[in-house]
Amino acid sequence: MYDLTGFQRDLLYVIAGLDEPHGLAIKEELEDYYEKEIHHGRLYPNLDTLVEKGLVEKGQRDRRTNYYTLTRRGRREIDARTEWEAQYIDH
Repeated sequence: MYDLTGFQRDLLYVIAGLDEPHGLAIKEELEDYYEKEIHHGRLYPNLDTLVEKGLVEKGQRDRRTNYYTLTRRGRREIDARTEWEAQYIDH
């Protein structure tokens, strides 16, 4: 998790919070949070990086639509990050 960008971490959190979201749903969530447009050229390469790192799995809903889910490793990474943050924030 330490080697991810903040954007990639945010992608993980959004995927964790939604039920098998497709790229557009992830894009919309992040646009709401960032209050600006997220371009496809930024979104999909970063999703692919998370897949390559084994944190996210990409499935196919139909010919044009992929969906994303966390792997067990992705879930463990989020849990570990939350624990790490809590030692500094919850005091």
